[in-house]
Amino acid sequence: MTRDSIALIGFMATGKTIIGKELAKQLGNDYQFIETDQIIIKMAGKSITRIFKEEGGPIFRRYEIDACKKISKLRKAVISCGGGVVLNETNIINLKKNCHIVLLIATVDEIYSRIMRNGKKKRPLVDKENPKKEIEIILQYREPFYRSAADITIDTTNKEIIEIVHEIITKTKINE
Repeated sequence: MTRDSIALIGFMATGKTIIGKELAKQLGNDYQFIETDQIIIKMAGKSITRIFKEEGGPIFRRYEIDACKKISKLRKAVISCGGGVVLNETNIINLKKNCHIVLLIATVDEIYSRIMRNGKKKRPLVDKENPKKEIEIILQYREPFYRSAADITIDTTNKEIIEIVHEIITKTKINE
């Protein structure tokens, strides 16, 4: 079976949602845009923040596994994955069944700038005293997971959305 979906992975604020929406649009009407976090919210009946607060990280990760299993069965989807999806190999195995896995990266300074522009309160993981340092710590830990999961890596720093979208389409050969 050919892989006709694209899963966007990477740290928060690397552009997974905004690029994913434009990518689905550029690929045409057959493609749908999906966010794993939205599937989790629907399954749990509460926000991601509430899941972490009321049920804890391990329960959230179980929801994430279920979401990735569900997504792995979809055709012609552009999926924006939560930043920690790579921490469980089961998720990557499921995603690779039908997806090209594209890692979006950006510099720490760029990630920090995007998060601060949008308000760090929306990002509980970096709602800390020194968010930039927190970004560096989390990124350093996750980078090997991101790299080993990715089929393709694209740096989003200082690039236009449409430029990134065309790079993804070219590198995945999804429209051929």
